[in-house]
Amino acid sequence: MPAYDVHLVGSIPLANATEVFETVARMLGPKAPRIPDGETGARTEWMGWLEPLFSKHPQFESTGESMFRGYTSYRYRARAGIPLESVRFDNLRHAEIAIASYREFARLKAAGKIPAGTRFLFPIAHPITPIWRFIADEQRDVLGPRYEEALIAEIETMCAAIPHEQFAIQWDCASQIFRTLQVAEPTRYGNTKAEMLENLSRWSIALGERVPPKVDLVYHLCYGSAQNRHSIEPVDMGDMVEMANRISAGLARSVQVFHMPVPVDRSDDAYFEPLKRLKLKPPTRLSLGLVHFTDGVAGTRKRLATAEKYAGDFLIATECGFGRYPAEAVPNVLAVHAELAGRG
Repeated sequence: MPAYDVHLVGSIPLANATEVFETVARMLGPKAPRIPDGETGARTEWMGWLEPLFSKHPQFESTGESMFRGYTSYRYRARAGIPLESVRFDNLRHAEIAIASYREFARLKAAGKIPAGTRFLFPIAHPITPIWRFIADEQRDVLGPRYEEALIAEIETMCAAIPHEQFAIQWDCASQIFRTLQVAEPTRYGNTKAEMLENLSRWSIALGERVPPKVDLVYHLCYGSAQNRHSIEPVDMGDMVEMANRISAGLARSVQVFHMPVPVDRSDDAYFEPLKRLKLKPPTRLSLGLVHFTDGVAGTRKRLATAEKYAGDFLIATECGFGRYPAEAVPNVLAVHAELAGRG
């Protein structure tokens, strides 16, 4: 049985970044080539930590429209009398958090507690999701680009402070993309599935181009994980394969990893068969979210056996971050990764 490298998607609900870095490095060592800071504290709720950027923004007011996905949040609009073109997001806090986490990562690496070749991974939500979740529909076409401009500025700030050869940025391309593609009803992104694939892949390519070439680039393709359930169950890996192929072909720079989820009950050939059409340019590696905390090593091996028919070299991972797992499950989930990585 081969020993797999591990991709950690993002959130790991331990006490803080220090505990995440030390725990992962101890259990997985060099088998985890990139370690996130765990998105601990308020950031464990993937989108919820961003709501104050809108709720406390002096130019915004709540629409009163509640979004409920296992938690309650609201949508916002520019206050009456404020020109939409004047709205700006001055501090999204991504750079502030990433730089602080990297400093702790670098301290622990200098102390020999993190393998020398390991990079610090910082996940960032594709702007489609916060724009959809927090901005009133009728203002998205104007305010969405304002949010995205601020997000790119945050990336520029963090990349000016963090050594590129120590850094990895992951774009979380979540369920707002893949639910849209699977449902295939007309949206602002296109009238047909083909149009939406073209427009959404071009958007994702443009985001990837904003990551400097010596910074590792990762795409996490996701169907959501609120309350540990997908927003829609993928029928197979076809949409993810098509999106990955388009991004890989369209980018001038390299992609290090594409991550794709595997539902807990899918060990059938039909789910994995679209991987035959995957065409990634070297040095890109595939990561498969085969690990689930509910069925451990045995369940993972069952899904692995099918995956190996359709994919050669790949990393193992969970479907999404651990943030929606019970905290007490984290050691067991990491132990599953460790055993399959040959460190059990």
